[in-house]
Amino acid sequence: MTQSTAIDAYGTLLKIGDGGTPESFTAVANVTNLNPPPLDREEYETTHHDGSGWDEWIVGVKRGGQVTLDVDWVPTETTHGYTSGMLKDWDDGTLRNWQLVWPDAGGTTWTFSAYVKTITPAAPAVGKLTAAITLRISDSVSLA
Repeated sequence: MTQSTAIDAYGTLLKIGDGGTPESFTAVANVTNLNPPPLDREEYETTHHDGSGWDEWIVGVKRGGQVTLDVDWVPTETTHGYTSGMLKDWDDGTLRNWQLVWPDAGGTTWTFSAYVKTITPAAPAVGKLTAAITLRISDSVSLA
């Protein structure tokens, strides 16, 4: 039997840029679940009568989509709050640079610009404060 080459997802980081030159990135605090952007493309059917008899397609624009994450919500935390974090970016409509750093040995990093689209806090009677957050990618995702 062959040893699996799977990688443990623990340690994946989502980092928010500060807009500086050079830009510094800080890991978003308390991320509990992270759904990276689906890398998608528009597609167009090009099947024609004198073709092979099989469907034919071409691809069009690339779509970065959305990043969704859940956090243990701390309204005053730097990367969450209104002073400099995601809540302020949502309120101001700020397009910000982000990095998704995978936990592989090579430190694979995806870089993109995104708006904070939604922040949905939750405050159960028994439990911790949480928030579900959606980032909308605008333009390209740099895969490195």
